Amino acid sequence: MKHFILSFAILLAFLSFEKTNATTPENKPKIVIGMMVDQMRWDYLYKYRDRYVEGGFKRLIDEGFSCENTLIDYAPTITGCGHASVYTGSVPAIHGIVGNSWPILEKRIEMNCVGDDSVSPLGSTSSRGKASPRNLLTTTIGDELKMATNFRSKVVGVSIKDRGAILPAGHAADGAFWFDSGSDNFISSTWYMDKFPSWATSFNERKLPKALTKNDWHTLYPIDSYKQSVAGKSIFPQKLKDVNVSGTPFGNTLVLEFAKAAIEGYGLGAGTETDLLAISLSSTDAIGHRHGPNSIEIEDTYLRLDKDLSDFFAYLDRRYGKGEYLFFITADHGVSHTPEYLMDNKLPGGAMDYEALIGSVNETVKSEFGMDSIVLAAANGQLYLNLEEIKKRGLSQVLLEDKVVELIEKAPAVANAIPTRRLGVAVLPEAIKSRLIKGQNFERGGDIVVVLKSGWKHGSLTGASHSHWNPYDAHIPLVWMGWGIEQGKTNRTVNMTDIAPTIAAMLRIQMPSGNVGSVISELVDR
Repeated sequence: MKHFILSFAILLAFLSFEKTNATTPENKPKIVIGMMVDQMRWDYLYKYRDRYVEGGFKRLIDEGFSCENTLIDYAPTITGCGHASVYTGSVPAIHGIVGNSWPILEKRIEMNCVGDDSVSPLGSTSSRGKASPRNLLTTTIGDELKMATNFRSKVVGVSIKDRGAILPAGHAADGAFWFDSGSDNFISSTWYMDKFPSWATSFNERKLPKALTKNDWHTLYPIDSYKQSVAGKSIFPQKLKDVNVSGTPFGNTLVLEFAKAAIEGYGLGAGTETDLLAISLSSTDAIGHRHGPNSIEIEDTYLRLDKDLSDFFAYLDRRYGKGEYLFFITADHGVSHTPEYLMDNKLPGGAMDYEALIGSVNETVKSEFGMDSIVLAAANGQLYLNLEEIKKRGLSQVLLEDKVVELIEKAPAVANAIPTRRLGVAVLPEAIKSRLIKGQNFERGGDIVVVLKSGWKHGSLTGASHSHWNPYDAHIPLVWMGWGIEQGKTNRTVNMTDIAPTIAAMLRIQMPSGNVGSVISELVDR
C-alpha cells in the first residue's frame, strides 16, 4: 500500500511538473505571427459574423482570446503611427512616427515616414525601394527578440505598403518586403540585405498580381443578399483589367501568399528560437477610403478575407501544428462613416475644405499683421506655423497662435484648436487631452492641433477617412490565438500599446526601448 501511495504521489508530481513546464522559458512558440488589417474596425468581427466561414474570423473568436475594448491611446490615428505603435509599445511622442509623412519646413520637403535616400532598392529600380526604419526612434518587439537570442531569431515584415512592412519589422529585421505597383513585384532595400533573395525573385516570377486580377470582381454571393451594406453607388461586376491589385480584395490574397513564401524561404519557425513574422494587409484600407464602411465593396472584401484567413490558418496548422504558433490580429486604425451616409440618415457629420480654411486664415493674418502665410503646412491634424517669420518680425508667438486658434475654431467642422505647447492645460476631457499629447512629437509635429467634431472629415462628402480620437477611428480588434492562449474575452480597456509588452512577457524578453504599454494580464497571469 505504501508503495502504491508513493507511486501515486510521484505520478502527481510528474503531472504537476508537466503542467508547470508548459509555461517555462524552454517551452515557447515556434513563431509569433502578427497580422494588422489596415482600417479594420472592431465591429467587423461581428457585423458579418453570420456570413463568415468556420475557419476564419469565427475560429479566431471561438478558439482565441478577444480584447473587445482595445483602443488606440493617441491621436492622430494614422497608418504609420499605428504600425509603429503596435510593435514598439509606444506612441508618436516617443517613437517619432507622427504620420505617414510630415513636413520639414527648413528643407521644404515632405518626409515619408520610412523614406531613406541612403539605401538602394532591391527587386526593382523604383524609388519606392529607397526606404528603411531609420526614422523610427525606438526598438520594436522584433528588435528585442533578436537581441534576446543573440540574433538567432529571424524577423520579417510583409505588406503592400512600405510602412506596413518596415515599421513592424523594425531595425534589426532579416527582411521587410513591400509591393511596388510599377513593376508588380515585391521589393526591399539594402538596409536589410545586399542581395534580393532568390525565393522572393521566384515568387515575383509567378506573376500572381496579373493572375489574381485577370477576371472581373464579382460579389461572392447574390448582391441582394448583402443586407449589412448600403448599395449606394456599388456596381458589380467591377472591371479589373489594368487595375492594380493593391486596390482590390485580391491584394490581401497576394500578401498572404507572399507571407507563406517568406515562411518557406527563411525557414521561419524551424529553428531553435522563436521567430516573428509581421503581416499587414493594406487593400482593406484602399477599398474603405474609396467606398466607406457601409458599402457592399467592404462587406465583400471582408467575406473574401475571411476565406483567405481560413486558408492561411490551415497552412499554419500543417506547417507548425495547432497550438505551436502564437497569432494575433489587430488594426492600425478604424474608419469613419462617409459624411454622405451620416447626413442621409440625419446623423452628425459633414465635410470641410481644409485648404480654403487655411487660405482664409493666412489672408486675415496678413491683413492684420502684414505677415504672409502664417500657416506654412497642415499635416496629421496639425498646423505648422511660420515661426521663423514671427521671430524675424519681433511678433509674439503666443499672440499669433491665439489668433490662428480663434480663426480656425470659427469653422463649423472644428471642435477645438490648441497650441501644442499648451496641450497640458487645455480645457478638454482628460482622455482626449492625453491622446493628443501622446500623438505630439515636438521635433516633428506641428504648432497647433485641430480637433474636428464627430463625423466630420476633410475633403468631399463621399469616401471615408480616419485620424481622429473618436471610437470609429480608435476602437480596433485585438484577438489572440494559438500558443499559450485560452479561449475567452475581456471587456476592460486595453490599449494598442499593450500588445508589444504582452508579447515580451509571454516570450520572457525585454520590452521595446520606448514602451509605455502594459502587459495584458489575462493572457499571462494564469
